Amino acid sequence: MSKAFNKVKVVADNRRAFYEYSVEERFEAGIALKGTEVKSLRNGEANIAESYVGVDEGEVWLVNAHIPEYSHGNRMNHDPRRRRKLLLHAREINKLFGAVNRQGMTIVPLSMYFNGEGKAKLEIALAKGKKAHDKRAAIKERDWKREQGRILRNHG
Repeated sequence: MSKAFNKVKVVADNRRAFYEYSVEERFEAGIALKGTEVKSLRNGEANIAESYVGVDEGEVWLVNAHIPEYSHGNRMNHDPRRRRKLLLHAREINKLFGAVNRQGMTIVPLSMYFNGEGKAKLEIALAKGKKAHDKRAAIKERDWKREQGRILRNHG
């Protein structure tokens, strides 16, 4: 699979993404944030479950992610659901854009975290949507693995 990213403090996970999509390739993107957003993230408050990533005019955006207002922020506080620009290299943006347009893939946010340098990052993935029968097969496979573990634990 792809390289592991240095996730020091995970702020938000999108666990539903692995159920809805089959993940092909992962990328690490920086996020253009305001000061109150960073402070709110450091408190461990964010939700990316309903969010998605869109490519718009050569730029990549995180849409509908919820970072609540910072409690000690004043009138300069941020809008909790504003679009946030993702920072990627040009070749990564071109790769994402090409995969979305040509192959009908989706860009899904997987997790938001702070790396070892204290910078907020977003792990995104190129993914294909699963059909209903694929989801059932994944559930069946997971249940069988769980059952195997029980059998081995009890009789091993």
